[in-house]
Amino acid sequence: MAITFGLQRFLHDIRYHRERFRQFLGIAFVILVSTAGEPKKMLLATGGGLVVLGIAVRLWASGHIKKNKVLATDGPYTYVRHPLYVGNITLGFGFALASALWWSLPLLVGILVAFYPHAIRREDERLHRMFNKEWEQWRKGTRALIPRLISYQFTQRGNWSFRQSLRQNGEPIIALFLLFWLYFLSLGLH
Repeated sequence: MAITFGLQRFLHDIRYHRERFRQFLGIAFVILVSTAGEPKKMLLATGGGLVVLGIAVRLWASGHIKKNKVLATDGPYTYVRHPLYVGNITLGFGFALASALWWSLPLLVGILVAFYPHAIRREDERLHRMFNKEWEQWRKGTRALIPRLISYQFTQRGNWSFRQSLRQNGEPIIALFLLFWLYFLSLGLH
C-alpha cells in the first residue's frame, strides 16, 4: 500500500526522507524564536555575534563549493568537512541565545540531533561514492563538524567566489534573511 497522504506520509518522510524537512525546520526555528523572543542586551549581543559568525562561515563555505564536480578541500573545507552545517549550528545557537527563551536551546538541540547525524552520514556516503580515494584521504585529516586548529594541507587551492556563493546556494540572500530576523528580534530588546 503506497503512503500518499496525512500523518502516515509525514512519518514515512521523517523516517526515510528527513532531509526534506531540515531546511524548513531551520527557517521555522529562526522565525519562531525571533518573533517569540524576549531578548536581553547581553544575550542579544553574544547571540548576535554567533549569528554573524555562523553567517560568515556559511558565506565562506558556499563560495568554495563545486557541487558534484570537484571535491571542495580548500577554504573552510581544509578545517572541517561540513562547514555549512557548522555555520548552521553556530547561528542556531546564536538565535537561541539571543532570544533568551529557555525552551529555544532544547528545541534547537532536538532539531540538530534529529537531522544532522543522518544528513552528515548521507552526504559523506554520496561524496565517498563520487570522489572515492580523494574523499578517503580528505576524511582522514578532516573531521565532520569539529574544525581543526591548523588547516590540513591539500594540493587543491581555490579562491572564494561571491558568484559561486550566490549561484550554488543563494547564500547572500539567505544571509540577508537571517540578518533581517536578527534585527527583528532586536526590536523586542528589554
